[in-house]
Amino acid sequence: MSVIGWVVFGLVVGLIAKLIMPGKQNLGIMATALLGMAGSLVGGFLGSLISSRTVGEGIHQGAGWIGSIIGALVLLFVASMVTKSRSPGEKHV
Repeated sequence: MSVIGWVVFGLVVGLIAKLIMPGKQNLGIMATALLGMAGSLVGGFLGSLISSRTVGEGIHQGAGWIGSIIGALVLLFVASMVTKSRSPGEKHV
């Protein structure tokens, strides 16, 4: 897949993940595309953990649509937990 194809794939996956995840995510178009591309990597990694395939094996195969969306949702969840713990009014010691 070409670079433009990966960006478009990432954008679509990122948009779907943002629609599924409750709450507001302040992400621009490029951040949404990066979310989808990173979600594909996370989804591929998670898929390799539950299947007999090793992480390095099949590196040219993506996680697929569902795996990529699940990976993007995991990333959004982690990001929401990190930002929630750093609320503006909270003082850290």
